[in-house]
Amino acid sequence: MKSETTLAAKARDLGEIRSAVTALCARFDDAYWLGKDLEGEFPADFHQAVADAGWLGICMPEEFGGAGLGVREAAVLVQVIAESGAGMSGASAIHMNVFGLQPVVVFGTRAQQERMLPPLIAGKERACFAVTEPSVGSDTTRLKTRAERDGDHYVVHGQKVWISTAQVAEKILLLARTKPIEECAKPQHGLSLFYTTLDRTQVQVRQIDKMGRAAVDSNELFFDGFRIPVEDRLGEEGRGFEYILHGMNPERILIAAEAVGLGRAALRKAVQYAKDRVVFGRPIGMNQSIQHPLAERWMALEAANLMVEQAADRYDQNLDCGAQANTAKFLAAEAGYQACLTAVMTHGGFGYAKEYHVERYLRESLIPRIAPISPQMIQCYIAEKVLGLPKSY
Repeated sequence: MKSETTLAAKARDLGEIRSAVTALCARFDDAYWLGKDLEGEFPADFHQAVADAGWLGICMPEEFGGAGLGVREAAVLVQVIAESGAGMSGASAIHMNVFGLQPVVVFGTRAQQERMLPPLIAGKERACFAVTEPSVGSDTTRLKTRAERDGDHYVVHGQKVWISTAQVAEKILLLARTKPIEECAKPQHGLSLFYTTLDRTQVQVRQIDKMGRAAVDSNELFFDGFRIPVEDRLGEEGRGFEYILHGMNPERILIAAEAVGLGRAALRKAVQYAKDRVVFGRPIGMNQSIQHPLAERWMALEAANLMVEQAADRYDQNLDCGAQANTAKFLAAEAGYQACLTAVMTHGGFGYAKEYHVERYLRESLIPRIAPISPQMIQCYIAEKVLGLPKSY
């Protein structure tokens, strides 16, 4: 294993992590990310550079080649990537690989861990996460994709949507129903989790043409007789919903960290433009109508980041962090979006030009507002779980 020689293994301090990842990201400048966005090409060389430095395994056990660090450190990693100008394109290229296989770490057998984790950490395999379905939305317990046992395999039929990196992934983490919901005591029962090879001869992968983040593909997946070996099922049959819950709070925390990073990238561009752009004989940054929105955006980003840090710290201490993780995601998504919008407006007409990058940031800033859960669902969660109000859905 290379855990003793990678940057990730050596950088135990948050400042060291920030410095090391900043140096790595400097090799991939604005022109690189603009090109990937225009071409719609996955940043494979960036992904491999992150893997070579050991960052893909930042949350993975050291015995499998990981760095053995926590979500707090992982949040710094993805935040710095987004903040560098890579935005959601850079962060999403590694996002699933950083947190997605926690079910393998926590619930996988020793043999599964030895087989599944090292290739992902080394960048030899990439994974996609297939849960969302067209007719289900946030009600995950109502998934219709089914996996039926057939000897030493499961046979899968169904459809998934908004599955990132499925065009380039070798592996898939798939949640499917193995027992009809009518036969289950509770809706969350009867779902099973699999981590297996994405065999494109058995799965149709159809790319979705979308608004932003063209460098990282989003897809519809169609399963019609997709066969999965039994040894690729994680944990017990029927407990898959319980297993994916283990990764939901970390995902919200990482998305929030990325949103803050994206907002900071946009704010940096806007501030520099406000200093350089001269109108009526003076920099526009002298005008309070320019200053005040930028100052407000900085304050909102910093406040959101404090909630990111609190949520990550609580998760790493094995404390309940549902309220903090959801709040971090809500606040950071809004702060990041507003920062990107203000950056475009600060640039005026040039904000609409791709060469200034901020329009790309604005398009990408909608991702953390929408995914992996809507702001309205977070408000419902806080109302019920924190304020004690009746459940609204």
